[in-house]
Amino acid sequence: MIYGLCLLLFLIGFYGVVVKRNLIKIIMGLIVMEYAVHLFIVLVSYQRGGIVPILEEGQKIGEFVGLAVDPLPQVLVLTAIVINFGITALVVALAVRLYEKYGTFDVGEIRRLRG
Repeated sequence: MIYGLCLLLFLIGFYGVVVKRNLIKIIMGLIVMEYAVHLFIVLVSYQRGGIVPILEEGQKIGEFVGLAVDPLPQVLVLTAIVINFGITALVVALAVRLYEKYGTFDVGEIRRLRG
């Protein structure tokens, strides 16, 4: 059920990227898609009843390995959030420059005003 909600969130963002003609709405669609992917990766790594992956003194290794949650997907998502923030800042800067040059955020109007 929750994976379906991640897919729905991704499809909402994809709709915003494909159908909308305003650059700001396209950027918002990209952001929604990014966060849907982040949520999916975290949900895939979720383990019911899992413990923090820190081995405590006196704890058996076999018991720890069976219960510990894999921290790698969480680290990958944190890294992806930082990278996506940089990409979003770059895309917003490009949108601002396009607005300064053409005076509009409409993609169709920008294509028509080439030159």
